[in-house]
Amino acid sequence: MALVLHSTSGNKNAFKALIAAEYTGVKVELTKNFEMGVSNKTPEFLKINPLGKIPVLETPDGAVFESNAIARYVARLNDNNSLCGSSLIEYARIEQWMDFSATEVDANIARWLYPRLGYGPYVPVAEEYAITALKRSLGALNTHLALNTYLVGHSVTLADIVMTCNLYYGFMRILTKSFTSEFPHVERYIWTMVNQPNFKKVIGDVKQAESVPPIQKKVAPPKEPKAKEVKKEAPKEAPKPKVVESPEEEEAPKPKPKNPLDLLPPSKMILDEWKRLYSNTKTNFREVAIKGFWDMYDSEGYSLWFCDYKYNDENTVSFVTMNKVGGFLQRMDLCRKYAFGKMLVIGSTPPFKVKGLWLFRGQDIPKFVMDEVYDMELYDWTKVDLSDEAQKERVNAMIEDQEPFEGEALLDAKCFK
Repeated sequence: MALVLHSTSGNKNAFKALIAAEYTGVKVELTKNFEMGVSNKTPEFLKINPLGKIPVLETPDGAVFESNAIARYVARLNDNNSLCGSSLIEYARIEQWMDFSATEVDANIARWLYPRLGYGPYVPVAEEYAITALKRSLGALNTHLALNTYLVGHSVTLADIVMTCNLYYGFMRILTKSFTSEFPHVERYIWTMVNQPNFKKVIGDVKQAESVPPIQKKVAPPKEPKAKEVKKEAPKEAPKPKVVESPEEEEAPKPKPKNPLDLLPPSKMILDEWKRLYSNTKTNFREVAIKGFWDMYDSEGYSLWFCDYKYNDENTVSFVTMNKVGGFLQRMDLCRKYAFGKMLVIGSTPPFKVKGLWLFRGQDIPKFVMDEVYDMELYDWTKVDLSDEAQKERVNAMIEDQEPFEGEALLDAKCFK
């Protein structure tokens, strides 16, 4: 008898059991035409999971809910596999990494992603905390994977299945290349795992997110009751609320208008060429990269800006200050196509100073950046006057990460490219 898994077809938590089934040879059938918000609200479904959450696995001995518990059950149905380890210590370490994946990776991805999608209030400070916590977790994972192909032992275990499913969702929705490049061993791991035949059969092709989702202006769930009330009071008017209230339909037209920066006259400066030159120059930086920058620079098509953090007296803890800058750069991801930036954390003792240099397409700071990135108002912005040789030399020093910078040591230097 096949086990029945109640879930939508693209649910990353359902993937855990389905991938485990591929490794164990256990037959698990996914319910067809499962509709979230309908199928999980029926009396029959609520009997097997009173919370109405998915996935739920129906077995000959009764139902099991919670995705990790379901995956464990499927993995242990067939003893002829190594998903649960070959010793007690391996089993404990598999459990350890499954818990780590749930509490340190999945939870922080959710805290960052869901408010941006409208599933809860968006609070900038809470987002910054989630990003900082996620980086700390991925840093620990990256260190472990520097010496290990798999999380436990020398083959795929349940820990890898759970970790990959949680990372997969983050990679697909919010973890851009600019974010994950700090964790090269995690990158190697996720691409290795999702291309394993048993993973690929369930998950399919994986494409990494190109940008962080914009903050939704409205929360989707509260709209549903209003539509239902209209149906009860005036059935003939039922189609109208669906058209007006649907968040997907309201948001859909937004990508259609071109970004105003794309409508500017063509520039002789090709931003990607400068970014490649910057990245590939390892020696003689002044003679190669800096000279190349000024040879490329188009003062009509681009503008340079200095930024200075307004509240440097608050920067009393080094790692908090660096995380603050890292969070700012992450939120700037929406303008990667139109900008290049350098951010310096200056000083050997607190309070630390934060200063930056930004190259933007056009003659002004892009309006969509000012509107969407709340950090912008935390800095004083000054347009660079290239007729002033002192300001031009300051640009050179910031691009080069010159130390000392303005007489002080550099604590950290970050590049946005």
